[in-house]
Amino acid sequence: MIEVIGVNFEEKGRIYYFSPNHKQYKKGINVIVETERGLQFGKVVTDIFDIEENKLTSPLKPIVRISTKADYKKHLRNEKDAAYALKKCRSFAEELNMKIKILDANYTFDRSQLMFRFLSDVRIDFRELAKKLASVYHTRIELRQVGVRDKAKEIGGLGSCGRELCCAKFLKDFDSVTIGMAKNQNIALNPTKINGLCGRLLCCLKYEDDCYTRCKKNMPKIGSMYKTEQGTGKVVDLDLLKNIVKVDIPKIGIIEVKVEKRGSNQ
Repeated sequence: MIEVIGVNFEEKGRIYYFSPNHKQYKKGINVIVETERGLQFGKVVTDIFDIEENKLTSPLKPIVRISTKADYKKHLRNEKDAAYALKKCRSFAEELNMKIKILDANYTFDRSQLMFRFLSDVRIDFRELAKKLASVYHTRIELRQVGVRDKAKEIGGLGSCGRELCCAKFLKDFDSVTIGMAKNQNIALNPTKINGLCGRLLCCLKYEDDCYTRCKKNMPKIGSMYKTEQGTGKVVDLDLLKNIVKVDIPKIGIIEVKVEKRGSNQ
């Protein structure tokens, strides 16, 4: 196990883990951290906690220090300059007839890199755009094409549940979602039912999967034989959240049975 603390760089943004270096940090304070891109200005959003080292997806970088007033002023200046750079980038993209939507621009804290994120439905050759930007800003330029889930997060909307999209409202990380999760929850494998506005599998399949897995431990399998007080029949359906089994008993028909304990009445 290794100590980590969560930091993000924008509201509703992804949480990144850093080493607290055996120091204490309170949630909500601003810090300077070391990243692969260079020094970054961020905010502590979690308490210190332990995590298995093999769950880290990249080498753990340290928190350098708590930010000062001078750091904060520099961060605000970087944000202002990045806003101007965003307008310039959009102007260049229009001149080059590039069919892309530039979402935002961000300087690293030490201004060693200026990164632009953009949306496009096709792969884009942005070398000419990068050259134009580098000639103006004289720093390392990165243009990053984001995916369809990032696009949904940026645009927002209402999901099939009628509520605001999870990714736009509170979801900070895009975890891997598999078709097996939909099967585990007995959801019909209809794309209109299991896909979100982004066209990918619904994010809620991931964070509801553990609940369904726990509920299944008490339940028999569909197609298995199940003994009830009215006789033995075949399991034809399950209501996992209510712990109810539907059993088709010969000469009686389909009945519903409440399952109290694993293995009971079987």
